Amino acid sequence: MRDIYTDLRAILNDRLDRCTKARALAEALRNARDYHWVGLYDVTATEISAIAWTGAVAPAFPNFPRSRGLNGAAVSAGQPLIVQDVARDTRWLTTFSTSKAEAIFPVTLHGAIVGTIDVESDRVGAFMSADEDFLRGAAVVLQPLWAAPGAV
Repeated sequence: MRDIYTDLRAILNDRLDRCTKARALAEALRNARDYHWVGLYDVTATEISAIAWTGAVAPAFPNFPRSRGLNGAAVSAGQPLIVQDVARDTRWLTTFSTSKAEAIFPVTLHGAIVGTIDVESDRVGAFMSADEDFLRGAAVVLQPLWAAPGAV
């Protein structure tokens, strides 16, 4: 079995435009652990914006203030956030009505949070320690996606 991080690095090194590359990365992450949905987001000083996601339908909130949602909470805390039952968390912004659990992993570059990996499950309590380890590693491997233009 191939190492998923090797596959992610290969996508990052491909000569694709950033959005196509981000879409391929999101799909690779989703397929690696059979997640329901994966989105990759840019984080600016004021906003969180979707770059790419799996599936054909955009998330309900592709752009939102940096202070909102579970993404905003993870960015504000500067650390991953796993919510095993999103219906019980008032910070949750609906991505899809079928989402039951969500994991947000900030991507840091040069000491600043520049993006997030947003993973959703259609099952309550879906995320295990293996998911946390995998997504922590992915957040490091995917850093070049948020590097200066031309660096990827």
